[in-house]
Order: sequence, then C-alpha cells, then structure tokens
Amino acid sequence: MTLPASPTHPVDLRVEPVDAVLDRVSRTFGVRLDRATVVRKRRSVGARTDRGTWVRIERRGLDRIGVQGWNGTELAARLKGVVQPVWQGCVVWRDTVEPVMWRADETTLLPGAPVGTAIVSEDPHLPEEWWQAFNTTLDALAAQTTIRLATPDTETVNQVLITVALRNAFPHADVDTTVTRWVPAHADLNWANMTAPAFCLFDWEDWGNAPQGLDAASLWGSSLAVPALADRVWQERRGDFESRDGKLMALFACSKILGPHAHPQDPRLDAARRMAEQIIADLQAG
Repeated sequence: MTLPASPTHPVDLRVEPVDAVLDRVSRTFGVRLDRATVVRKRRSVGARTDRGTWVRIERRGLDRIGVQGWNGTELAARLKGVVQPVWQGCVVWRDTVEPVMWRADETTLLPGAPVGTAIVSEDPHLPEEWWQAFNTTLDALAAQTTIRLATPDTETVNQVLITVALRNAFPHADVDTTVTRWVPAHADLNWANMTAPAFCLFDWEDWGNAPQGLDAASLWGSSLAVPALADRVWQERRGDFESRDGKLMALFACSKILGPHAHPQDPRLDAARRMAEQIIADLQAG
C-alpha cells in the first residue's frame, strides 16, 4: 500500500494513483466510496460514502507527525460551541515501504459547498447569519483549553517560527516579535475550509494553540485580493486585530505573501505591502 515517493520528495496526491488506498479504506469502514465525488488535494483525498458520510484520507511522513500525534480531527470532536462536521471514527496504518502513515477520518457531510478557494478573487457576499456563526465559532474555539500545538502545513507554530518569518520578510523592521497570548486556533482558516450559505468549519487536522489572531489574520490574508472582503474580515475580528499579538499575526500573514517565496503573480502583493508598512508603523508606535 505505497505510492512511489521519497520521504525527501513528498508526493502530490492530486496526481499520484490513489485507487489502492481508497479500496483499503472502503474495506475497513465497510462502505462504498463514490469515486465521482473524490476531491484530491496535495496531501489528502476525500470522498462521499454510500451511508451518507464523508471520508478524508491523509498521507503524512513520520517526521511530520510529532509527539502530539495527528489526531486533530478526532480531538476537535470534543470542542464545544464550534460548528463542524460530526466525527464518526477513523483508521490509521503505517506504510509498509515508506516512512509515512495514512489516516482516514469519517465525518458527517458538510451542510454546503466550500465558500471558495484558499485565496479568493471575488466577494462571496455572505449573509449576516453566516458572519454571526463564524464569529461565534472562533470565539468559542479561542475559549477552549488544549495541550495541542497548531501545525499548519504540518509545521509547528512557535515563537522561533514567527520571529524567523518576520525577520526574513521584513529585515529592516525594528519590531519586537514576542507573542504574549496563545489560544486554540483552527490554524488553516481560509475560504476553502468553510461552507456557505450555512456556516461550517472543517479540516481540523492541524488545530491547536497559536498566537491570538492567527485564524483571523490567515483569513484576512487570503482575502487581500478583494479589498471589501478583507476589510469585512478585519472588522468582524477587530478584537483580535486590535491586540498586539493580532497585529503580529497580520504581519505574519503578510510575510507569507511577501517573503522569500513570494509569487510575482500573486494578486495580493500590493495590498500586503501597503498593510505591512502600516502594521509595522503601528507596532513601532506601541
């Protein structure tokens, strides 16, 4: 049950054959996976089952699992006041050839389609009820307690990571990068991981403690190509952005757009540059 890849050259499940993996999961869960509904991403594959549920399958290297494990979707099931799919069960196995593990989680179906892609180019014009549910969920999540650490893209968010990212992107900015408040965060908040018109937040594999404002800043950063939408996110989560940690996270979001791996065709570049200058000035002013 392997895919041809080296641990130093991760596979892309959007292009690699996954039929054998889907067959194994189907047998283990005792369901038929609807191949017409398969959604393939870089490190995960999902499909609808014949019992009206959804199965998400992820491939992760052993070096990317860490001491806290990778059962984020399972542990998110205990969160209160958070609108998410209901977790049903899982199966985990180690690859027999490569130093990787596979995990499949079964959940209830989403109540609607994803709002958009991770980075949007037009305003989705979400109803007020959506924004209310969005805020309620993020507030409830931040009020929880956990020993998990957020791992967006399987990389643990810590003070060193933040400081290095900000220094690399803004080497001439004299800003104290110290984070003072850490709270539970989804850690992959973007328009592809929320549904509309009914709000639901999904893909919880990387949630955990992170600097206050990480989620708000991540969503704001993915919205910068649509100024009105970015402004709306900022206003809805102004309590996060008005904090010093929230401003650092907004700058952190800009660093991901403007840093060493910036894409010259990214439609958010100009907005990110302008906002980064403003945020740096605010942080320096205290």
